[in-house]
Amino acid sequence: MLGSSTRGGTVGDKPRVEVEYCIRCRWLPRAAWLAQELLTTFENDLGAVALVPGEGGVFTVRVDDTVVWNRKDDGFPEPTAVKRRIRDLVAPGRSLGHSEAP
Repeated sequence: MLGSSTRGGTVGDKPRVEVEYCIRCRWLPRAAWLAQELLTTFENDLGAVALVPGEGGVFTVRVDDTVVWNRKDDGFPEPTAVKRRIRDLVAPGRSLGHSEAP
């Protein structure tokens, strides 16, 4: 069974997502929008989606302790790309509906 951590890990038996964003770059609106997209898509699959203030141009998305998107490596994410990576960890095989259409 998964743990019950509420920081950097699962919440109950559901994963926690963190969106860390740069406060100096003023990326809070982008992070909040992505968090809303994730909560809407995975409302029954996630224990929490947290916004984590950071610095140094950071924009990183984690599921528990696994980095699924890092702006420095991948650029800014399209929500569909992040959703696919999160889906592969928390709900493998689940369809994302129209956002997966070719």
